[in-house]
Amino acid sequence: MNNASSRAAAISLSPEIIAAAAESKAWPFEEAKKIIARYHDRGYPETVLFETGYGPSGLPHIGTFGEVARTSMVRHAFRVLTEDKVKTRLLCFSDDMDGMRKIPDNVPDRAALEPYLHMPLTSVPNPFGGDYPSFGHHNNAMLRRFLDTFGFDYEFASATEYYKAGRFDEVLREAAWKYSAIMDVMLPTLGEERRATYSPFLPISPKSGRVLYVPIKHVDAKDSMITFDDEDGTETKLSITGGKVKLQWKPDFGARWAALGVDFEMFGKDHQTNQIVYDRICSILGGRPPEHFVYELFLDDKGQKISKSKGNGLTIDEWLTYAPTESLALYMFQRPRQAKKLYFDVIPRAVDEYYQFLAAYPRQDWKERLGNPVWHIHGGNPPDIHLPVPFGMLLNLVSASNAENKAVLWGFISRHAPGVAPETHPELDRLTDYAIRYYEDFVKPAKIYRAPDEEERQALATLADRLEALPADSDAEEIQNAALNVARFIPRYQDHKRTSPEGGPGVSVAFFQMIYQVLLGQERGPRFGSFAALYGKAETVALIRRALEGKLAA
Repeated sequence: MNNASSRAAAISLSPEIIAAAAESKAWPFEEAKKIIARYHDRGYPETVLFETGYGPSGLPHIGTFGEVARTSMVRHAFRVLTEDKVKTRLLCFSDDMDGMRKIPDNVPDRAALEPYLHMPLTSVPNPFGGDYPSFGHHNNAMLRRFLDTFGFDYEFASATEYYKAGRFDEVLREAAWKYSAIMDVMLPTLGEERRATYSPFLPISPKSGRVLYVPIKHVDAKDSMITFDDEDGTETKLSITGGKVKLQWKPDFGARWAALGVDFEMFGKDHQTNQIVYDRICSILGGRPPEHFVYELFLDDKGQKISKSKGNGLTIDEWLTYAPTESLALYMFQRPRQAKKLYFDVIPRAVDEYYQFLAAYPRQDWKERLGNPVWHIHGGNPPDIHLPVPFGMLLNLVSASNAENKAVLWGFISRHAPGVAPETHPELDRLTDYAIRYYEDFVKPAKIYRAPDEEERQALATLADRLEALPADSDAEEIQNAALNVARFIPRYQDHKRTSPEGGPGVSVAFFQMIYQVLLGQERGPRFGSFAALYGKAETVALIRRALEGKLAA
């Protein structure tokens, strides 16, 4: 179990920050204000508890990380608004006592797990091998590994450990006394067939070890016992305490809130219809429902909901293979109530946007800073990083040069930006590794060079001549203008909805799309002038000549 401190490191506050926070409309502050309003008429408890839930039925995916990242942002906003005078905790709770209802698609030797269907996840053997004793323990460790790498201040909690240690015994006894009231909440939400057998208590068979979805014959609230028929038909009495029985997932939500005194928990839109059920059960069991934030779900490249068991979304490790963690945190911060596709194509843009926000931060006043994602990503203390070359440009530089190592890339970068080196710009050096990996795995396999038609050949030949005639020290703007001056006199590239500085028609984006299709084998690219200045004027001319000779399309 993670032993992180129950209180995050002290934060730096000034009157300007506190005033700006009170007025901020950034969504973490809006959520934090709900928690403050929750205790408006009463004193704060010893600790305000933030919670996230995790279902370890499959390997952790980015949506799981998103809950922790976003909740941490709300927690930090709350600490700022309360001037860091109220203790807080973030509890990451794993429902690892749930029965394995189906075998995930992305595990090795699925057949080997079939005998363990419906057993608690922490009783299912670990299909991945290694030091973890069960499937649930392995998946919990995968989650904790990433959270620790990112530096979250959190405590990890296991449902198996909590149930077996008796930490839910009191609320389970209360559930026995309030059994009828809980059933009154649950039964109207179920179909007729399910109502006939439903019980909020799920006994774990003393004989098979499986989590049983069976009718409960009798609930003895006085002695905290239930009576049911085991799988072999034997009538069995079982204590509801000590981890011998768990609650169905909907009652479990509300019971956990009541038992632990949770003040804030966010969840995906797929839980929204059940929120009223969770809240009512929490109240029945003597608790106060926490403040909620409902976020939209992530989708894969086909627009389907990401599923842990299907493995159809990006994993945490996959994102971190191609981009820094801060870019992932930015993706979580932006538009949390809007459904977003989460697949490999979103990574480069997220990386560049992160550094753009970082570059803007020093120029902003406090009102703007507290709305800037990097303030929330870095807990109010963003690093001072200057990135002379965008990530997207690095990708295109790798693409044009077919660079397979950083030395080649740094040769271009250092020539373009004298004084910039791996030692002076370690963040850029880190990004060159990401760019090469991303290019090799995703850009290079998808490259399709096409041969230019006759009119395109003439345009490219003219462009090469114009670039060759430019002074050796021409900058990105001069190169861009040279390209525009070629295109604006070719009818197929004229955009009559735009006006050039000379008063004629502007240039269609089709001209630059043609350049990237022919020269890089890609549909899109960065601003041509910026790319050519970084790659080198002479190198760009040589690339055009190679395309005209048919060497790229071949």
